[in-house]
Formats: sequence, C-alpha cells, structure tokens
Amino acid sequence: MSWYVLGVDLGSTTAKAAVVDQDGTLVGSSVVQMGAVSRDAVVIAMDRALGDAGVSARDIKRTISTGYGRKLVPGADRSFTEITCHARGAAAMHPGVRLVIDIGGQDSKAIAVDDYGLVERFAMNDRCASGTGRFFDVLARALEVDVSEIGPLAMSGADGLEVSSMCATFAETEVISMLAQGQEKADIAASVHKAVAARTLGLIAQVGKATPTVMTGGVARNEAARHYLERVLRHPVQVLAQPQIAGAYGAGLLARDEFQGSLSRAKERDATAKDQLAQREAGRKPQCAGCDGTGDHDHGPVPLTLNTGR
Repeated sequence: MSWYVLGVDLGSTTAKAAVVDQDGTLVGSSVVQMGAVSRDAVVIAMDRALGDAGVSARDIKRTISTGYGRKLVPGADRSFTEITCHARGAAAMHPGVRLVIDIGGQDSKAIAVDDYGLVERFAMNDRCASGTGRFFDVLARALEVDVSEIGPLAMSGADGLEVSSMCATFAETEVISMLAQGQEKADIAASVHKAVAARTLGLIAQVGKATPTVMTGGVARNEAARHYLERVLRHPVQVLAQPQIAGAYGAGLLARDEFQGSLSRAKERDATAKDQLAQREAGRKPQCAGCDGTGDHDHGPVPLTLNTGR
C-alpha cells in the first residue's frame, strides 16, 4: 500500500508544502504568499499540496517542518533547520550538487553539501537584509516597478554606477538620490545586482566555492541575480525548476527517512546546526544596530562550521 509524508517550510514571507511518496518522489507542492510568517498561509499551503498530490491528510504518515516559522506548523512531528532541508532538497532535485545558495525573504545562506546531500558547513547572513528578497522589494519600491520586473530591468542596464550602501534601511534613500541625479532605472538596477553578487561572494567564500552550484529560494527566480552570481563565481549557477520548494521537499524527504527509521545521520548534523544557530541568536544585536549604511558593519556574514565526522 502506498504511503506519503509531508514537508512544510514556513518562511518569513511565504509558506511552502511538499508531499513526498514512499519512493522519495515529489508528488504535490504549493507556495503561498500571505504576509509575514502567516499561520493562515501555512494551512492553505498544506491543503493545496495535498490537493495537488490527490491525497488526504489521513494518508500522511509523518510531517516535518522547517523555516523561520517551523514551530508554528500545525501537526508537525519534528522540525529541522532550513539549512539541513535546503541541502537535502537541492541534492534530490539536482543530484551531485556541492554548493547551495539560498536567498530567501529575510536571509541568505551558502551551504556546502556532501555526497549524501547533507550539510558539510554553512555560512549565513541573517542580521542584515542585504541581498535578500526584502532588499529587492525595497529596490523595486524605490524604482516604482513590480518586484518581478527587477531582474529583466537590470539585465537591460549598464552596471557601472557606484553603490555605496548595501543596507536595506538606506538603499531606498540612495536609489532615490540616484534617480534625482538623472540616472536610468535600468542602470541602477544592474549596478545594485552587481553589488549584491559581490556581497554574496563574500558569504560563499566562507564555505568555499564548489560546483555544481544551485540557487534556491524566491530570489532564484530573478535572472539578473543569477547572472551576476555567475560572473563573480566564474562558473555556472543552476536554478532549480521549483527553487522555492527545495526546503519543503527536503523536509519531506527527511520525514520519509524518519518513517523508515534511517534519520540518524541527518539528526546529528542538524543538531549541530541548531546549536550553532542558537549561539548566534543569543549573541546577535538588533538588525542594523550601529549600521553605517555601507553594508560592512559588524553583523555581516559569520561562518558556522559543522563537525562532519562520519
């Protein structure tokens, strides 16, 4: 008899759910955007994923949650960090991947992945919205275009403008100043994307360049973000067919492993990640505390290295 599991990724701005069958195949998924860490959105995402898979809640044997709001997911049997889940999901969607760049609504991550789709080491920038989905929302607002238009706009512009601020708090003011100077919107967008890629490269350097490289998260749909990352990395960056559900799919695969009793290695790695994230959270300052608007303040990316002894 067939059985199914559910992975749920409740992020800062979207809720994602993935239904996985006993063979590890993604059979249904959903992405719902309804504001910040929305309980309503996660319920809708779960219901839609079940409908997409053609199964009912009674058919689900395990549910694992992940993401910023993972503790708010109803009915979850266990939670894992988004670090672990994005690595596992990306490895399943792109076998052989060695580096995952996840740019979500509020944070960015660079994750080195091993042969088993498990995290070797990671670095995370979650104290400043530089280069995240929120940052591009601010840019779109300042340029008076829809956020979906930012990527194509940047691809049509020249990237020679100096971008001094990478802090979302100050970016809007700087963009408005550029517009007042008569700079073209396309050139501003291109120059900002170039600066974001350079900052993301600093994050990647903390875990090491590796190929194949894939992007996950909502910003992966931005063609200019990928283009400029490829330029600074000097190698191709693949975008998954469904980049926003990588975390939910990874959570679903972990739920499948748990139901089959083969979760021990992933649990060990994730426990280490949780400990280090908790230490980071305990020592963090309020977002942009002491920020000078340059993006180079003291709450930039900090490498978090895992013990990968097998």
